[in-house]
Amino acid sequence: MSKWNTEKVLVIGHRGEIGKYPENSLLAFLEAIKAGADGVELDVWLTKDGRVIVMHDESIDRTSNLKGKQKEMTLENLKKADLGMGQKIPTLEEVFEALPKNALINVEIKDIDAVEEVLKIVDMFDAADRVMISSFNIDALRKVRKINKDITLGFLVGEESVVPLIPKLKEELNLWSINIPMEAIPILGFEKTVQAIKWARSLGLKVALWTQNDELFYANDNLARLRGLFEVVIANDVERMIEYLRKIGLR
Repeated sequence: MSKWNTEKVLVIGHRGEIGKYPENSLLAFLEAIKAGADGVELDVWLTKDGRVIVMHDESIDRTSNLKGKQKEMTLENLKKADLGMGQKIPTLEEVFEALPKNALINVEIKDIDAVEEVLKIVDMFDAADRVMISSFNIDALRKVRKINKDITLGFLVGEESVVPLIPKLKEELNLWSINIPMEAIPILGFEKTVQAIKWARSLGLKVALWTQNDELFYANDNLARLRGLFEVVIANDVERMIEYLRKIGLR
């Protein structure tokens, strides 16, 4: 049984605890768990020599002291990069080795070529019950489901145009959740966002909320007003999120 199915609202560290530590680093992941997160969200790519590394962008330029696209670099070269605070680019295996055995891990597929290796690693650590695979890339999710019929899948909604596809994708891929950005509220308005979430839930989907800007969780008490409409919050500042959820009686 998937460990993502629970009565409480799950708090997941977005790329770790990136409000305070280098994103997608082992330090950020470990500190998110120490702060009380149920798990972490991370992004994966395949290196030139076929290793799965954790990195958000298609290059290491923004988040490290070196430059280059990871798909054109070997793991040995990528390990020379410094993410800050003495952190190196982690492999997915290193994340599984470092985190507690009960920590949830949301693996976002940025690179469809990484799918097979990601699933091999999940199997290697016997972690399918605590992993969610998510992606904006529908073909990546299809590739995952072709290999693994049971693993928890989340469809990342990046733009309004994909919304009409959701019912068909729910059935085709046996989606567990749609992962909705809080940015929908300033774009669509609060009421329209609520209607969209209720519609998704009527299809039997869970809802994971994420954002680039944590302030959208708290502005106008948005999360409190969305009570009962979400199962997962993917937050940049885990400690603040847990404190807030406790205050509004959701933790």
